Amino acid sequence: MIENWQHFLLPYQQAVNELKVKLRGMRKQYQDAERHSPIEFVTGRVKPVDSIKEKMIRRHVQPDRLEQDMQDIAGLRIMCQFVEDIYEVVDLLRQRSDMTILEERDYISNVKPSGYRSYHIVIEYPVQLVTGEKRILAEIQIRTLAMNFWATIEHSLNYKYQGEFPEELSARLQRAAEAAFRLDNEMSEIREEIQEAQNLFSYKKSTQHQAGSDDDLPKE
Repeated sequence: MIENWQHFLLPYQQAVNELKVKLRGMRKQYQDAERHSPIEFVTGRVKPVDSIKEKMIRRHVQPDRLEQDMQDIAGLRIMCQFVEDIYEVVDLLRQRSDMTILEERDYISNVKPSGYRSYHIVIEYPVQLVTGEKRILAEIQIRTLAMNFWATIEHSLNYKYQGEFPEELSARLQRAAEAAFRLDNEMSEIREEIQEAQNLFSYKKSTQHQAGSDDDLPKE
């Protein structure tokens, strides 16, 4: 068993921190170019030790195979406004040279029986340590805000029921998942209108800010 978890998880935390900066930087590049960013926001975390231990038992992962067999110790989540944005982000990640994609799982085209939708990418990412380079696995989940809302609720309920949902609750969750996906589809149908409105709002906000800044200048 791993004796020093803090030492073991240090490169995973470094990877999460670096990847958050890089992914948020992609969003900033779109904004600077005054283009719609497929990335709404980015979050990341290192799986807590208790969760790692529980998953090791549940998945029968041996301590000496932990780094190879548990792909989500380092986890990133990219939130998008539209379903189309998800696939644009996937294409952007495929083009990067600072990470290697090992696996892709499309739970949007191939929705899980529970109703869960998301796009998962497992990457190998090199972390530079004082002892040299260490290549670790990380999982990136890409989903819309509606998908994330449903997944967060389902995840919370899963802790209560340990995956054994009552039949009525399971049916309600499936209906809620379909409703969330219909919302995503409706938003996609009016995507151009939404983006035009957002661009106008951003422009107005920017000009108001500039005018306010001028007003704040000392009078001569």
